[in-house]
Amino acid sequence: MRRQAVLAALVLRAPYYVTYQQLLDDVWGTAPPGTGHKVLPSYVHALRKALDEPGTGAGGSVILGQRGGYRLLPGTVRTDVDELAEEAAGAQRAKAAGELDAALAHGGRALDLLRGEPLPGLPGPLAVAERGRLVRQRRALLQDRAECLVLLGDYAEALDTLQAAPLAEPYDEPLAALRMRALYGSGRQAEALTVYGETRRRLVDELGVEPGEELRHVHQAVLRRDDSRLLGRDDSRPLGRDDPRPLGRTVRARTAETVAAEYAGPPEPSPGHPDPGDRDSPSGASDRADPPRASRRRNELPGDIACLVGREKDLALLTAPVSPDAVSVMTVDGTAGVGKTALVVRAAWALADAHPDGCLFVDLHAHGAAHEGVTPQRALRRMLRAVRDGDDTLPGGAGEPDPVDGGGGSADGLEDLVTAWRAATSGLRLLLVVDNARGAEQVRPLLPAGPGSRVVVVGRQRLPGLDADLRLTVEPLGTGAAVGLLRELVGESRADGEPEAARELARRCGGLPLALRIASARLQSRPSWTLAFLAGRMSDDMRGLMELRAGDRSVEAAFRVSYDQLGPGLRRGFRALGTNPTARFDGLALAAMLGGSRDEAEDVLEDLVDASLVQQPHPGRYRLHDLVRAHARRVAGEAPEEAAADRDAVLRLYTAAGRLASDWGPGSFPSLTTGPAAAGSSFAGWREASAWLSSVGGELVDVVAFAAAGGHADHAGLLAEALVDHLAGHGHHHECRAALDLALACADAATDRRLPAALRNCMGLLDVYQGRFRQAGSWFAEALRLGRAGGEPREEARAVAGTGIVQGQLGKTEEALSALDKALRLADGLADDWLAGVSHCNIGALLHQQGRHELALRHYHSALALAEKNGRPRTISSTLCFVAELELALGRNEVATSRLREAVGLADEVENLPLRAATLSRLAAAEHTRGNLRSAVDLHQEALSTLTPQTSTWLEMGVRIRLGGAYVVAGRHTDAQREFRAALSLPGARDHAREYRMACDGLEAAGAARRPGRPGA
Repeated sequence: MRRQAVLAALVLRAPYYVTYQQLLDDVWGTAPPGTGHKVLPSYVHALRKALDEPGTGAGGSVILGQRGGYRLLPGTVRTDVDELAEEAAGAQRAKAAGELDAALAHGGRALDLLRGEPLPGLPGPLAVAERGRLVRQRRALLQDRAECLVLLGDYAEALDTLQAAPLAEPYDEPLAALRMRALYGSGRQAEALTVYGETRRRLVDELGVEPGEELRHVHQAVLRRDDSRLLGRDDSRPLGRDDPRPLGRTVRARTAETVAAEYAGPPEPSPGHPDPGDRDSPSGASDRADPPRASRRRNELPGDIACLVGREKDLALLTAPVSPDAVSVMTVDGTAGVGKTALVVRAAWALADAHPDGCLFVDLHAHGAAHEGVTPQRALRRMLRAVRDGDDTLPGGAGEPDPVDGGGGSADGLEDLVTAWRAATSGLRLLLVVDNARGAEQVRPLLPAGPGSRVVVVGRQRLPGLDADLRLTVEPLGTGAAVGLLRELVGESRADGEPEAARELARRCGGLPLALRIASARLQSRPSWTLAFLAGRMSDDMRGLMELRAGDRSVEAAFRVSYDQLGPGLRRGFRALGTNPTARFDGLALAAMLGGSRDEAEDVLEDLVDASLVQQPHPGRYRLHDLVRAHARRVAGEAPEEAAADRDAVLRLYTAAGRLASDWGPGSFPSLTTGPAAAGSSFAGWREASAWLSSVGGELVDVVAFAAAGGHADHAGLLAEALVDHLAGHGHHHECRAALDLALACADAATDRRLPAALRNCMGLLDVYQGRFRQAGSWFAEALRLGRAGGEPREEARAVAGTGIVQGQLGKTEEALSALDKALRLADGLADDWLAGVSHCNIGALLHQQGRHELALRHYHSALALAEKNGRPRTISSTLCFVAELELALGRNEVATSRLREAVGLADEVENLPLRAATLSRLAAAEHTRGNLRSAVDLHQEALSTLTPQTSTWLEMGVRIRLGGAYVVAGRHTDAQREFRAALSLPGARDHAREYRMACDGLEAAGAARRPGRPGA
């Protein structure tokens, strides 16, 4: 870039000689290179190589070197700076001579040379100064062009040109005067007066001065309708373009008689001669004359944007036919930056022809600064002047010229204006777009009265208090549509060259058109940036929000306006949501943070939904858009003590819910001094806590991740421990392991020294649930070491019990019985009923294997009594399965079947699919033992259909092995082989030695039964 900056300095200062020091000052400013001017020859050499013809020596170069400096030889190259100067001078000469078409041609060519940012990216003071000069020159060229267009009567194009020539500063009086002239020429007198009022207000409020003489004269001319003063010509003056006078002068320069006739209404029909305009008589007459139409059709709609992607359904709803006999009202709401106004303007242009009396556009500025808001009185005055063709005679003196067009007014004044508005529009079919509305009370007075009129109200705030025929919430674009808009904005070739990055960038922008447009503007102004580079800069949500700003446009600023307009209670609720750990939530989480009731929290959430800051994908469930969530975190960070309290409260709520929902029961967790015990009162009981956790679903892991990422190790560990039974018991083994991994990573930093051992016990228990017994043994051994070293008897007892369970599954029966017996004694001393029940069940299973049935049954009954005392259906159901298996072994088939049917019912009660599959399969085995093969096969198949991709391999192998055995007895050997093979092919099947051996034996038996000469072959 320095090389280009050196070239720019030589071009801009040509044909003059530029000294070394001047070049260093121009390009490096106050930070010259350490080698001083010695660096310049290397840059000039490269420039000569690029600019000169091949073989040209230094003497013939376009860059002449002289002692102490360089210069670009005049006439050797053609530069756009020279062309710009020639065309700009030509435009000035032609305009001064009155040759307006020639002035436009010269000015247009000059503006073509000024497309895009001047000297983009070039460093140095000279480039900075030149960029400013060229921006000012472009503004001057646009202003001259607009003035020529006004003189030629092309007012619409003049206004478009002025849109491209923003005010140099808020006090640019000449440009304001020109805008007023173009608006007046377009028939928009009221808007011209508004421009004066707003400019005067800024001058008085911010500088303490009144407008200058030129602007005041233009204002008076607009009030007097002085065409010659405003438009700079009369009817006799020749025009340089197609004469616009049939549209302009003959409509606007009306006689007093014409005006009087317009407002007097149609002439009375002669007796016996019906008015030909009447519609209801056989000849076109009716009992009453049509009300007068406006003398000319007005269209105040803003210009339509070029790119509108993914809004076909919304457009169809907005442009659907409506009743011709009533005023139709539609409301359009959505979060900041979602593209509401662009959508409505596109729809309004499509509807314009269906409203012959005009299309009005009113911006209430509800989301601007407080002084920019437009009151109903002010809006009504503007609209009355519009439909009355600029007539300033309004009720109660409200139409007196007001330089600032200020609003306010008394209630009586508003009533008079509303009455006048409804009378003026009773015979008109209008399209009215009301943008940036905040409340129904702003909009109701503005509704026209003419049948067939249509009103479209746009705002971030939902307006339930306004009667509407259609309420449309504009949602962010889906990924496909967002990528489509990105392709339109940055160019198809650039986006299609990085398809994955385009999708990632669209996702980072959250489907918000404003965000996509800002991101595209940054890419357009930085050609060296790839889409992947910008997406990478936005990879962090908070950083991504900062990236979405360009000039005076900012996604976060748009969100901030919405936040600032909330009441104190809603702002408090929104800040609390910034510390919520999940993307989706309900009123309970917010209630915990606010310290109030769930109903009060839901009222806050509903109001935030109406403010378009919170989304409601399902009744009672809410979410924040990703970018809004990042903004909520930012504003929460502005009150760090409040945010810390909110974070602790919501994490305690999740921990309390996990403990209450766990089958382990309250006695299986150590008491805590603060938080969770009180948080548990948020739930009526374990069922409600379990249901609430289930509604959170996979985001439970996000809660643990939130705590761990914030360095809150105690919260992360306590929460992961509390969630183990809920997650693993419902078959969510992957989520359970992820939560424990997150907590274990920071367990050593926790102040609760029990957690390192406790979390390892949880990992061992999870591996037991999944049949990974060797891995479980390692976890329990580590937990036992830590528990003993830390003096944690509860964790020692769990580790001993876990070790006994693993040894029993690995065939070490005596070691297992010894460990479980010890665990049972420890559990009794701790009053841990859940651990005692687990120990009884596993001792009973080992005794059952040894044929010591009566002793096993006593242990099973002890376990069942403890489960029933705890009252958790899942524990009772699984214990009943153990009891039923032993009853079958004792030949008590009816008792066993009854127990298993009760177990199935309990599994259904808690909607636990893994437990349902296990109990159905055992019930099928009982039916098999009783000789009911058809029933057994049906129950096995029902159990199989209950399995999910999350089901453990251990459980699925058991179901398929039992079904295969039933098929063998039924003589369906091919079906049996299929089930045994399926069991053997499950991932990790070899890790379950007992089941793997049973499947192999079953497959061999089924194959042997199919051989010729064998029964059933």
